[in-house]
Amino acid sequence: MAGVSLQCGDCGLLLKSVEEAQEHAELTNHSNFSESTEPVLNLVCASCAKPCRSKTETDLHTKRTGHDEFVDKTFESAKPIALEVPKNSDVDMVDAGDSTASGDQTEEMVVPEVNQEFLENLELMGFSKARATRALHYSGNSSLEVATEWIVEHENDSNIDEMPLVPISSKSEASKPSLTPEEIKIKAQELKERARKKKEEEEKRMEREREKERIRVGKELLEAKRIEEDNERKRIMALRKAEKEEEKRAREKIRQKLEEDKAERRRKLGLPPEDPKPTKPAAPVEEKKPMLPIRPATKAEQMRECLRSLKQAHKDNDQQVKTAFNTLLTYIKNVATKPDEEKFRKIRLSNATFQERVGKLVGGINFLELCGFEKIDNGEFLYLPRDKIDVPVLHTAGNELNSAINNPFFGVL
Repeated sequence: MAGVSLQCGDCGLLLKSVEEAQEHAELTNHSNFSESTEPVLNLVCASCAKPCRSKTETDLHTKRTGHDEFVDKTFESAKPIALEVPKNSDVDMVDAGDSTASGDQTEEMVVPEVNQEFLENLELMGFSKARATRALHYSGNSSLEVATEWIVEHENDSNIDEMPLVPISSKSEASKPSLTPEEIKIKAQELKERARKKKEEEEKRMEREREKERIRVGKELLEAKRIEEDNERKRIMALRKAEKEEEKRAREKIRQKLEEDKAERRRKLGLPPEDPKPTKPAAPVEEKKPMLPIRPATKAEQMRECLRSLKQAHKDNDQQVKTAFNTLLTYIKNVATKPDEEKFRKIRLSNATFQERVGKLVGGINFLELCGFEKIDNGEFLYLPRDKIDVPVLHTAGNELNSAINNPFFGVL
């Protein structure tokens, strides 16, 4: 099949004629052209009849005008390409890497000039100088990214590591070719797209770094919180231990105070001090009869023990205990001050107020019986006969009640 286009071996662009190939060579310094049986596209806009020769041009046209319908007339206009070179042409078509000829004279071949900054960067990336120079030359010295892409696309070329040579006359031309407005737009679009992709990749990389940092900071915060909780738990345990020690010392002080008060009361009553509790003998010994008779408990001791039992039985309700003590003190005071009035010496046991304050409490009725009250009428009343009133006993009962009310340590141990 006859060739219908020319294809640039350096960038793959399809060209309609030799003239277009010469213009492309002047703009890009590309010199590797060959015949191709693939025709140049001829896509005609159905709305405005503008011809487009590539998919890129149709995309740009659609973005500018909004027209998106095109008629493919490629094969209608495809004709065998004329390879005859115009006489006024200054550039001959040659293979890539070959020397060029102008007329009958052979020009001197030299290494083309390329962007030195791009060349150094490519060498730092590990590419040889010849490969970097060839990539920059055939990519038009446009950018480092384009040169890198050219190397990737042509890494299997046999002459990839050969230093390129150009005629000395072309060396004086600008290293960066001038482009047509359409090519400039296409190039700008490609650069924008590449920059956008690079920015997205950079943002994704930064997001991954930020996520790693957040995870690291989160782990550090959790570890710091765990250490703080451990320290707080140790501090609370130390405080509890100190409180227990303080409570133990306070109880010991209360016990000592009670022992002192008890010894003082025994001294005032003329009783001998209590002997320490005898230690349990290691072996059973023959029980000996006491030298002195055991003294029965006095009235005061019986009353004190009765009040202590009442407080111990209801230690969770201090207010109830205090009310009971005050009520008993009122009964004793009324009888002692007004012994002739029977209403103060007779108490109905079923009375609701009496039951609430004294009757239902352990030791309440026993204390009144120690003061001389007796149950009469089948246990319906507590009654203290006039002739059985013992004023010293009532005074003793009053003293014990006052001590129980005013002494904060009464009945604690």
